[in-house]
Amino acid sequence: MNHVEKPESFDPEGLRRRLSESRGNASGPAAGGAEEKGVELNQLARQIAEQFRDDSYSPAMITGLLRLCEFGALLALGYFIHALYDGFEITVLYAAVLVGGAAIGVLLLQLADAYQVPALRSPLRMTPRILAAWAAAFASISLVLFFFKTGDQYSRVWFAAWFATGAVYLLFERQVIAYAIRRWARNGTMERRAVIVGGGEPAKELIRSLEYQPENDIRICGIFDDRDERRSPSIIAGYPKLGNVAELVEFARLARIDMLIISLPLSAETRILSLLKKLWVLPVDIRLAAHARGLRFRPRSYSQIGAVPMLDIFDKPIADWDNVAKRIFDIFFSVVALVLLWPVLIGAAIAVKLSSPGPILFKQKRHGFNNEVIEVYKFRSMYTHLSDPSARAAVTKGDPRVTRVGRFLRKSSIDELPQLFNVLKGELSLVGPRPHAVEAQTHDRKYVDVVDSYFARHRVKPGVTGWAQINGWRGEIDHDDKIRFRTEFDLYYIENWSLWLDLKILFLTPFRLLNTENAY
Repeated sequence: MNHVEKPESFDPEGLRRRLSESRGNASGPAAGGAEEKGVELNQLARQIAEQFRDDSYSPAMITGLLRLCEFGALLALGYFIHALYDGFEITVLYAAVLVGGAAIGVLLLQLADAYQVPALRSPLRMTPRILAAWAAAFASISLVLFFFKTGDQYSRVWFAAWFATGAVYLLFERQVIAYAIRRWARNGTMERRAVIVGGGEPAKELIRSLEYQPENDIRICGIFDDRDERRSPSIIAGYPKLGNVAELVEFARLARIDMLIISLPLSAETRILSLLKKLWVLPVDIRLAAHARGLRFRPRSYSQIGAVPMLDIFDKPIADWDNVAKRIFDIFFSVVALVLLWPVLIGAAIAVKLSSPGPILFKQKRHGFNNEVIEVYKFRSMYTHLSDPSARAAVTKGDPRVTRVGRFLRKSSIDELPQLFNVLKGELSLVGPRPHAVEAQTHDRKYVDVVDSYFARHRVKPGVTGWAQINGWRGEIDHDDKIRFRTEFDLYYIENWSLWLDLKILFLTPFRLLNTENAY
């Protein structure tokens, strides 16, 4: 990789590779564990973080929902006109044209860039494109009907009325959407929240460039920089410097931040790499501002916010519609599992109650998404007076704290089944990195002190089962290498996630549970 001599050849992929190599060789405590080391936010940073506790909706989610709504509305309009003209009963041919016409209409609107946020903000300017796309959809349907010689089977009045009402609907709806987007932008419903990393003149230039974009959806929440007042003033372009990079990690845990923008010269590669080693554990997009003049990049190496080029260093894993798809996957298969396994759940509950005095369920505080602490449910497997909610002392083979029933439940992993209710509550996913107890440790050292990248596991929701578990890394963690390997498998899952991978892990889990070597 070239460095200072030729910054125009900056290689984001090479930077990611070097970061991966450095984190793989690291053995010290993770920078992402700032909160574990007692870092406290100053009062101003904490107040601002509290203002951004609520979730916002990204433009990708809003435009995706708009596509679905327009498809449904155009389909419903066509059917309603058919019901008024010919009755509620509909033939297969009419249904095919309705579905095909609405789908082609949405597709052509997409090709006409009618779902871009700037287009949604300017409905009058987009009116010719919208009408042209809708007309092209009907022209396409007409052409298909002509070649299949089926045009005489459809009412021309219905066809023309659907086209006219669909055009009126699209024009009226786009006016409403434009008003809604302006309102959502003002109240923070639809925005991308960004933090600037790095101060001084580069940060000032970046902020001015972003503010110059008239249709910018970026909300700058503050600036964080390790440098002192001489090189990085406390107020930059009207925005306060809220703390250093260690405090930024804590700030991003509290606030719902979407993006970190590093505002440093591309020649400062060593410092950029040092920052990334601290920040990549967060579940956010990480971008490197590339707004300086005279730099040339390959088209695929950067994205843009308005007219400001950004080098894409890391993307938030499982974001936007991927997150929706994963949530639907979780709910569907959790309900299926509960329907199929309810006799097992009832039998286990009765066995636990009869085995020893105490509650049936055991609740344990564990790390969830973005290091949030959640209560995970399990069937109680220990004697109540010997239980260890903190999990400081790992369960070992022949552990006297475990009941006879509990030993069977743990070996078979039936004790984990109540976590299906955590999944339905949205605290866990069916598949993901297994959540560890907040105080879990090996040889008197917390996991974060053993593995440099430990907190990067929390960039996604933890799971009932995971890639590490089906590859043999389940049960007792009595050696540093076990948590290292488990973390590596978890990071592989996060970086290579797909619904097919989730389905594969879910399918293989029952077979892998037959291996009870490390389950006590």
